[in-house]
Parts: sequence; structure tokens; C-alpha cells
Amino acid sequence: MCENVALDGLATTTGLPEAHHLPDKGTADNPLRVGLIGLGSMGRHHARVIRATEGMQLVAVADPGGDRFGVAGELPVLPDVHALIDAGLDAAMVAVPTVYHEDVALALAEAGVHTMVEKPIAHDAAAGRRVAAAFAERGLVGAVGYVERCNPALRALRERLDAGELGEVYQVLTRRQGPFPARISDVGVVKDLATHDIDLTAWVAGARYTSVAAQVTHRSGRQTEDMMVATGLLEGGIVVSHQVNWLTPFKERITIVTGEKGAFVADTLTGDLTFHANGTVASTWDQVAVFRGVSEGDVIRYAIPKREPLALEQESFRDAVRGVSQRHVTMAEGVATLDVVEAVLTSASENRTVEL
Repeated sequence: MCENVALDGLATTTGLPEAHHLPDKGTADNPLRVGLIGLGSMGRHHARVIRATEGMQLVAVADPGGDRFGVAGELPVLPDVHALIDAGLDAAMVAVPTVYHEDVALALAEAGVHTMVEKPIAHDAAAGRRVAAAFAERGLVGAVGYVERCNPALRALRERLDAGELGEVYQVLTRRQGPFPARISDVGVVKDLATHDIDLTAWVAGARYTSVAAQVTHRSGRQTEDMMVATGLLEGGIVVSHQVNWLTPFKERITIVTGEKGAFVADTLTGDLTFHANGTVASTWDQVAVFRGVSEGDVIRYAIPKREPLALEQESFRDAVRGVSQRHVTMAEGVATLDVVEAVLTSASENRTVEL
């Protein structure tokens, strides 16, 4: 799935030119010429997946820091985005540190290259708007790499919510915790990890944030925050809660959606989706029956097909460039997520609830 949400002002922008697609490319016989900039912890996986994706051909790679994971293969390691562009590209993947997203993406837009940028879209929302506008003005496909939308558990969850299996959605709760990853050096846990939770929550619920209140801590000696707890509201009164940190000695990636018929639990580490139904068996025990809430019902863990999320993400980007589908996360959505991220940081620094 990995698709955008049709939210007013979020997934679409009016008054801008139609996207310039490449309908005759992106097939096995005529693949898209793809460049990759950034050969670090994420870039190495993108290189592997691009090479394995039908209709895409990795023709150039760039990283001023070299190729420490040895993923370039027969390709020379180019020094910068301008050398990458000179290789002649149809599309590009940007996996450089967040602080460089704006400059690299703007150069690719100026060159007329369809581009996917790793999350977040830029180092701040103002920069994200400049990037999104540059691609929209030129009719180029601009995507943001929120790979969690391609996780099989969340895809199955979204499909079941769309089918009405939970009824009205009351709450979305996420927990994204684990040890500090050595790959991160330029942003804190909010822009690195919590941005996933904010994006997937709005996407799963099909509603935008209206307010957030948050707290962060700095416990490990780094300049940026390493722990966050946030609560908020989405349109329609849906309550949200996020627990995110780099200080837990085990890894956890859980999304719980509670509604009128029960609760879905999506584990994105394993790709499993479980449904806990509200109980429907009447109780004759007066002390229990007087409680006017829900009870435990049937529990189902679904058997769902599981593919690598990064592979689905690249296929969605390829198909958007070809003009055959619009399943990618748009840059407009990336900016909307960054607006919420910045509201979280503002709330934490000023100790107040921020309205969106």
C-alpha cells in the first residue's frame, strides 16, 4: 500500500502543474536510471533494493565520505549530487544526513530528477516547504521515505480499519523504544524516530493532528533529546499517545488502535497484526456486570503476507514516476508531519499544549 491519505491540504496541492511522469520507462526492458546519494546505514539498503527492483537500474552512487559498507560494486563513488546528476538520471534516492536534505533535493529538482528523500523531508518545516514547492512547481514526483507505511502489519491494519472492522476509532497509541543507534549524529529522537509514529498515526487514522503536548529529556550526554512522551488529538477527537526513546535496552515497535469493537495491535518488528475483540458474553456476576465498560473477547492473530517494506517503498516510488499509481508518501505529507514534529519540540521547550 504505502499510500498517501486524502486529507484536505495534506496530500494534494492545488494550482500546480501535473506531475511529469515517464510512462515508457520503469519496465524490465526500459528501466529507470536511478542515482543514490548517501551510502551509509540506510543508503546501503537502498542500493541493494534498487538493484533488486524490476524497472529500476542503479547507474550512479555518491557519497563524499566514501563507501564504508562496500555497496558501490562496479560503480565509481562520486563526490557530490552534481556529479550524480551528470550521470544522467530519471530518478534519485537521497539518504544523506537530514541536515543536507534540502540542498541535495533542491539540486535534483533543479535538474528535473524525480526524487525520494529519506525521512524527514528536511531539517525543519520551512526547508521542507521549499523542497516540496520546488518539485511541485516542476511537475516532478517528490516522495518521502516513511517506510513504516509499507510494513505488512500496518498495511493490514489500515485495510481493516478502512473496511470498518473496528468501527469508530477512539485512540492510537505507539511505542518506539530501543538502544541508541550509532548511525544518528545530527538530529534527536523526535526527528529521527518519533517522525515515523506521527506519520503513521495520521495515515492509519485518516485524520490530521489538531494539538500536541510533549516532554523530552537529555539523559545520555548528547546535545539533542533522547526520550519523548507526547499526547495529542486528531480530527474527530481521536486521542493519541507516543512513547519514543533511545534509552531502552530492548527494541519495541508497537502501534495499538482502540475503537468501538476492540483493539488492533500491530508489531512492526515482526510484521504481525493481532485483533482483540470486545467481549459479548453476558456476565451474571453482579460485581463485574455493574462495570459499564468492555470485556475480553476473542483474540485473532492474522496470517498476512510479508514482504520487505523497503522493497514495497521503492516499487511505489517507481510506479509514481511511471504515472501508473500514487501510493508514495508525498512531500506535502512530509511537510505536514514535520509541522507536528516541530509542534512536539515547541511544546516540550515551552511546557504547553500546541494547537495545529
